[in-house]
Amino acid sequence: MSSKEKHPEKIDQKLSQVRWLVLDVDGVLTDGRLYFDNSGNELKTFSTLDGHGIKMLQKSGVQVAIITGRRSSVVERRAHDLGIHKLIQGREDKFAALEELLEGEGCRLEDIAYVGDDYPDLLVMTRIGCPISVPNAAPPVRERALWVTDARGGEGAVREVCDRIMHAQGTFDAALAPYIGER
Repeated sequence: MSSKEKHPEKIDQKLSQVRWLVLDVDGVLTDGRLYFDNSGNELKTFSTLDGHGIKMLQKSGVQVAIITGRRSSVVERRAHDLGIHKLIQGREDKFAALEELLEGEGCRLEDIAYVGDDYPDLLVMTRIGCPISVPNAAPPVRERALWVTDARGGEGAVREVCDRIMHAQGTFDAALAPYIGER
């Protein structure tokens, strides 16, 4: 929990209801920089801490999805490696993409946490139950977030979110148990 939070109990109450965690990519799962080699291949770096947090969160029963404005085979591979089956790429209208993603899922907007960092994320963030930002986000995004993580995008921010959701839902100890020899 960040010492900058004004209402941590409100954040934890919202997180306790989360059924879906939806993530942006550039600036959230990565540091936001784009790398291209001389052949035009795109390179991205991802935090292994984020990846393992996502896997633990999914095992705890929370669904994870990705919505990104860019198209990248690297993101497709990362989503596949993490067992994320809901991936929408190349969509600037992220709220329309969210509605498409949730079609037939029976999930209310209030039960969604979304982590964003830039203007295209704002429409989603102002309509869901738990908008979250990273500290390296654009100021209007940070201002509209219920919570700003301590870790920066691409540096463990998503892991911070996953762990806090599991703590709020009372599933963290069970998720951690296999790693400390408890079953």
